[in-house]
Amino acid sequence: MITDGHAYAYRAFYAIRSLRSPEGRPTNAIYGFVKMLTKLRAAVEPSHGMVVWDGGLSAERVVRWPEYKAQRPAMPDDLKSQLDEIVQYLEAAGVASFCREGVEADDYIACLARRAVEAGMTVVIASSDKDFMQLVSPRVGLLNPNDKSETIWTDGQVRAKAGVGPSQIVDWLSLTGDPVDNIPGVPGVGPKTAAELLNQFGSVSALYGRLEEVKSERLRAALREAAGAVRRNQALVRLRDDLPCAFSPEAMAGKPADAARLRELYRRWGFKGMLAALEGSSPERQTVLI
Repeated sequence: MITDGHAYAYRAFYAIRSLRSPEGRPTNAIYGFVKMLTKLRAAVEPSHGMVVWDGGLSAERVVRWPEYKAQRPAMPDDLKSQLDEIVQYLEAAGVASFCREGVEADDYIACLARRAVEAGMTVVIASSDKDFMQLVSPRVGLLNPNDKSETIWTDGQVRAKAGVGPSQIVDWLSLTGDPVDNIPGVPGVGPKTAAELLNQFGSVSALYGRLEEVKSERLRAALREAAGAVRRNQALVRLRDDLPCAFSPEAMAGKPADAARLRELYRRWGFKGMLAALEGSSPERQTVLI
């Protein structure tokens, strides 16, 4: 299981709006993250796992589109102050985590997923980011926290959501754009129209090769005008699974939890329930209380 760290930290921060340590420091993101990760691990029961964090924007994408993710507000200070402590929790819990400057989490997750599949493993990616739909395959599933059914998405769920298969997601997003990443699409082309075009033509390349077959004159004109932007979008949206990544099943297998360190952290944060659960667990159970 590969977990999108920042996505879950943000989710936890906004899900629990007021929680502070005995010293008055914010702990809402820490508490929510721990609870969410515990629930994820209980549901998936992974043999290996890693939490991957964003190391900044991809320089290559910014060169292609200077406005890439430029609209995003700065991380709230109260969340930023909790990230290091979440990493401290992961270290104490024996959960591997990774962050590299200049590497977006999405790309590294794609790289890890490819390497894990090549090693014969089955992968679950935990994230609400729709970009990961492009990675779904018979060996890669997606656990979307926005899906209350807690189903691990396969080809069927991707098609139900987007109207196209995983192999067409890059082209689908290239046509629709992605407001979350500040990537503009073809004017007038929403998810439904993009899916209809791709189901008719198969790909963006085939669409532009047979553009005169598009019945709507308005749509043809919009597609023709946005051709360069669509090609650019393909490069922005496609996840880089060819980055150098130190894939180590041994490191991702996790380590026994450091119960003493967890006690120290829980006391500092004022997490009485977690502390009580840890104190009442057996040494064997402590290795999985994460």
